[in-house]
Amino acid sequence: MTPRPAPRDLRASDADRERVVALLTEAAGDGRLTPGEHADRTERAYSARTLGELAELTTDLAMPSAQPIRLDGRRPVMAIGGKERRDGCWVVPERLGVTAVFGEVVLDLREAVLQSRRVILLATVLCGSLQLIVPDGMAVEMTGGGVVRRNSSPSRDPAPPGAPVIEVRALTFCGRVRVVRPKRPRWRGPRGVFGARASGKPPRGR
Repeated sequence: MTPRPAPRDLRASDADRERVVALLTEAAGDGRLTPGEHADRTERAYSARTLGELAELTTDLAMPSAQPIRLDGRRPVMAIGGKERRDGCWVVPERLGVTAVFGEVVLDLREAVLQSRRVILLATVLCGSLQLIVPDGMAVEMTGGGVVRRNSSPSRDPAPPGAPVIEVRALTFCGRVRVVRPKRPRWRGPRGVFGARASGKPPRGR
């Protein structure tokens, strides 16, 4: 079997580079970067080949939750009496734990990088909610049991052959698992050589 690459080794897209450059420009505008530092980091951003190379350019400019490239996707997502959200360019592992206890978890997968074509979400929802925002062409399968579980999509949602599948294994009690599909471009295929981009155009070669 071919070993799965680490999140930092996944190929970067043009959109990933532009996200990083936007933060660098903001940092130069408010004095966090000197003109020389901004020029150097911007050049490195446009020549970066992997997500890890991009992530290194902004680690000292924003908190982890505000980074334009997030490589911490393996950590469980927990909302205890509050709200937790993951969106933008974040790496989704093959298996991810999600817990919502008197709270709300929102997972936006429209710009996410999937490390596997089948992702398993191990969800525990107790008097809370889990909301999945997915693009057209991505299948969502619901399994598990509980009390007062309401879903906005069927338990099996067909998708084109080869499209990614999100399997939600949910244990719920007086909670809700909801799937939302905004009108966005359909998933178009593999992300570079390794990961899969949930939506958008494939990166141009550099």
